[in-house]
Amino acid sequence: MEQLNKGLVKDLQTYPEKVLQFGEGNFLRAFVDWQIDVMNKKNLFNGSVVVVQPRGQEKVEKLNQQDGLYTLYLQGLKEGKAVKEHSIITSISRGINLFNQYDQYLELASNPEIRFIFSNTTEAGIAFNVNDRLEDRPQKSFPGKLTAFLYQRYNAFQGNREKGFIIIPCELIDHGGEKLKQIILKYAEQWNLGEEFIQWIHDANTFCSSLVDRIVPGYPRDTIEEITEELGYQDDLVAVGEQYHLWVIEGPQWIREEFPAHLAGLNTLVVDDLTPYRTRKVRILNGVHTAMTPVSYLYGIDTVAEAVGHEVVGQFVKELLYDEIIPVLDQPSDELHAFADAVLDRFKNPFIQHFVLSISLNSMSKFKTRDLPTLLDYYHQKQELPRNLVFSFAAILSFYKGKRGEESIALSDDQDVLELFQEQWGQYNGSFESLRAIARSVLGYEKVWEQDLNQVPGLTAAIANDLYEIESLGMKKAVESLIGQKTAK
Repeated sequence: MEQLNKGLVKDLQTYPEKVLQFGEGNFLRAFVDWQIDVMNKKNLFNGSVVVVQPRGQEKVEKLNQQDGLYTLYLQGLKEGKAVKEHSIITSISRGINLFNQYDQYLELASNPEIRFIFSNTTEAGIAFNVNDRLEDRPQKSFPGKLTAFLYQRYNAFQGNREKGFIIIPCELIDHGGEKLKQIILKYAEQWNLGEEFIQWIHDANTFCSSLVDRIVPGYPRDTIEEITEELGYQDDLVAVGEQYHLWVIEGPQWIREEFPAHLAGLNTLVVDDLTPYRTRKVRILNGVHTAMTPVSYLYGIDTVAEAVGHEVVGQFVKELLYDEIIPVLDQPSDELHAFADAVLDRFKNPFIQHFVLSISLNSMSKFKTRDLPTLLDYYHQKQELPRNLVFSFAAILSFYKGKRGEESIALSDDQDVLELFQEQWGQYNGSFESLRAIARSVLGYEKVWEQDLNQVPGLTAAIANDLYEIESLGMKKAVESLIGQKTAK
C-alpha cells in the first residue's frame, strides 16, 4: 500500500513558512497544527509550520518522508452527537533534524515571514542547562536552542524591532511564557550576547503563556490496521484526538489579528489573565489524569475509559475529584462541578483508547505541577491530608519500582529521577522500615519538589503506610481496602 505523500492529496496548496515549532508529537499535530490547517482552509492564516524535534530525529524523518502530511482522526461528541471524522492535515511544510541540519535551522532565522514560535517539550522542557553553549550544534535544552535561534534572527536583521516573534509555549507550567523568557535572558547574559540583544528580546518579542486542552491519546497502535484499510494508504503518523478543544492565550488582543482562530470558529481565546482557566483545567483534568495513572495501571487497567468506568477505580477517581480537588478550588462550585462532569464524560469517550501508560511520562514533575498544589491546599484548609491523593502519591512510588507483577514497566523520566528510584528500590528488603526510607528519600528530593515534603505533617507516614499496603496486598486489595474504609465511616 502506498505511503501518504503529496501526490495523494488533490489540489494541495503550499503556504509560506510562518511558524517555527519545537515538538513533533501527537499533541501539537492534533492541536496547534490542526488549528492552522483549519485557518488555512478558510484563507485566514495562509502560513505553514516548520517542525524541529527537540530530542531525537525519528518523527521528523517520518514527517519528511510523508511530505509533512498526516491524518488526524477527531472522535467524540460534537453538537451533542457522537462523531468520528478524519482529514489530512497539510499545514506542516517540513521537518528539520537539528543533529544534521543545524545550518538549515539557523537559516530559518533569516526568513522574514517567520512570525510565530510554538513549543510543547513537556513540563521538564522549559529549564536552564548550565552546560549549553552558543556554539553547540545543537544545544541540549529547548530554551538554549531557542536563544541561539533568536540571536541568529537579531543578527540577520541587524536588531530590527519589527522582526521579533510571537512566542507561545504550550507546556503545562505556570507563567510558561515568562519563565521561558527569563531563561533566554539568562543564556544571553551567560553567553555574553550583549545589552542590545537583551533589549531586543524585551522590545521585539511577545512571550505569551497559554493553556491547552484536548485529549490526544497518541498513535492508535491497537486499531492501525483497520484505519489503514479505511484510508487506503499507509500513514505512520496518524493522530487521534477528541472533538473538544480549548486554547487560552494570555497576551495582547492584537494577536487575534495575526492568528485569527476565532474567525475560523475555533475555541481559542486571547485573554488578559488565564489563571482561572489554567487552575481549573490543570487541577481537575490533568490532576486526575496523573493521579489515576499509577493506580489504574498497577490495578491492571490500561485505558482511561476503563478506569473511570470501573466499579472500584472509578469510585476512587470520583472521590478524588469531587471530595478532594474541587473543595479546595476558589471558584464557583457550580462551574467547577459542571467542568468536572464534562471531564469525566470526555474520559469515557468510546472512540478513544487513551492508554494510561502514555500519561506516565515524567510523572514526578507532572505530580508536582498538577497534584501537589491540591494536596498542600487541602492540608492547609482542612488540617488533614487528602486520602485518595496521598494514596496516588504512594502509587507513583510503587509504579517507579518498574514492575506490574512479572511485567516490566518502560519508565520514562529524567535520568536523575530514574536513578533515584533505582537506588531506593534496590535497597528494599520487604520491611516496612525500608518502605519508609524510600518514602523519606523521595519526599525529600528537592530537585523535583523545590521543598522537603517530609516537613508536611503526617505525609511521610501516610505515604509509607499506603506504600506498605500496595506492596503487601497488591494494588487491587489496597484500593478496595481504601474505598471500603471510607464507605464504612
